[in-house]
Amino acid sequence: MKKSSLKKKNIEHAELMTSRGLFNHLFEACNILRGPIGHDSFKDYLTPLLYFKRISDVWDEEKAAALEESDGDMEYAMFPEQHTFVIPDGCHWNNLRERNENIGSAIMESMREIERCNPDTLYGVFGTFSKAQWGNKSILDDSRLKDLVEHLSKRKLGNNDYPTDLMGDAYEILLKKFADLTKAKAGEFYTPRAVVKLLVRILAPQPGESVYDPACGSGGMLIEAIHRMKYSDLSCGRIFGQEKNMTNAAIARMNLFLHGARDFYIMQGDTLRDPKIIQNGALAQFDCVIANPPFSLDAWGADFWESDPWGRKLWGTPPQSNGDYAWIQHMLSSMKPDTGRVGVVLPQGVLFRGNKEEELRKQLITSDQLECVITLTNNLFYGAGVPACLLIFRAVKAADRVGKVLMIDASEIYTAKRAQNELSDDDVDAIYQLYSDFTDVEERAKVVTMRDIEEKGFTLSVSRYVTKKVEPPRAYSEVKAEFLAAFEAVKAAEKKFTSLLIEGGFTK
Repeated sequence: MKKSSLKKKNIEHAELMTSRGLFNHLFEACNILRGPIGHDSFKDYLTPLLYFKRISDVWDEEKAAALEESDGDMEYAMFPEQHTFVIPDGCHWNNLRERNENIGSAIMESMREIERCNPDTLYGVFGTFSKAQWGNKSILDDSRLKDLVEHLSKRKLGNNDYPTDLMGDAYEILLKKFADLTKAKAGEFYTPRAVVKLLVRILAPQPGESVYDPACGSGGMLIEAIHRMKYSDLSCGRIFGQEKNMTNAAIARMNLFLHGARDFYIMQGDTLRDPKIIQNGALAQFDCVIANPPFSLDAWGADFWESDPWGRKLWGTPPQSNGDYAWIQHMLSSMKPDTGRVGVVLPQGVLFRGNKEEELRKQLITSDQLECVITLTNNLFYGAGVPACLLIFRAVKAADRVGKVLMIDASEIYTAKRAQNELSDDDVDAIYQLYSDFTDVEERAKVVTMRDIEEKGFTLSVSRYVTKKVEPPRAYSEVKAEFLAAFEAVKAAEKKFTSLLIEGGFTK
């Protein structure tokens, strides 16, 4: 092989061994689906197939390790105890590759059998992707499915090939790409990674602490919490989430597994009507409660809340047309009374809306658990045109923060992009520094007392506390001179551009 060809191959391999490179390989599979499958359904096909491939490749690695350990004892290597998951006969990825017809039916049957043989860990994971019509040959014929399987077969996806964090990060990039494609629907399962990082950084979960997301979507906040705890073994059995949408709940479980998480609990169900994570007959409580729940949820279950058996009606029943304060009360009821802290993303309307919410907000404030309010710029979240805010609560505040709330105006801390605003790493650092310092910063942050908030009618609207400098009026003659100078500069640039076009022969 020529040196140039070898160098190119090495570069391609090095690129693939990054999360971005692996993402490119996985997203290429979407191009095989493109046409008969709409982009809003890509995740329904690629997500379970990716998981199927990963399970098979990890199983192969575990078999090879067991053979080496036992000096080639095949019976020993096939024991279920040697494997993370059981793969029944005929249901391995390699069995799928041997098929040339009825491939869609083989995919469905293999996934169904793998679920059946792993009831404690995989029950319902594949089956929730009901939109995927694997057996409908008028949508996906055998030829296209064969191409899809062979494309994914080009790369091994085991732990030895891709560490769990790299594999998980590639999947997170894939989820973001799906979000970019689906836009309005994406808010159900994807929260911008930078917002997640900021919230988790503020709550600072420690190894051995419990973390709960009552609206976990694709599991991004739980994964970031595990990452913050450096994947400590102490986090095992302490990660909890609930998600109403069955498909998103399955994605969360897959996403956590791909990131190397073990012994986590993701429950499917309506958190406000039917919380699933119960301990000793009562609502379970956690060190960290974090969520980006559906904004201003309509018909959320106010009638049920009136006699809520879980004791979550701390201050009253929110309006039937808006469940924002139901989520707040659920999350505060779910935090431990000593170490508990809460971080929640909500629309900024919770800070100032009147009527029934005004009384709820008054009681929220006087409970003195609210530590910080952060308002963000608009156009950060998929499918949410309204600007959002972050509310930070602590069951027990630091002594010097009792009776105080930090108001942060981060509406001008962002990185503008053509399609959507983003928070860069530097933006996240800047907002976190404002939170950490907990002091007044001109045009950015203000520490206010309970008396300050009461005097303003118990509004939490940050702009009422963090004021902008008023620029003194400028003389008309000065402004006019600047305008005329800019106008002349534009005319000169246009004249020069036109002459270059003529000189180059681009105009007649």
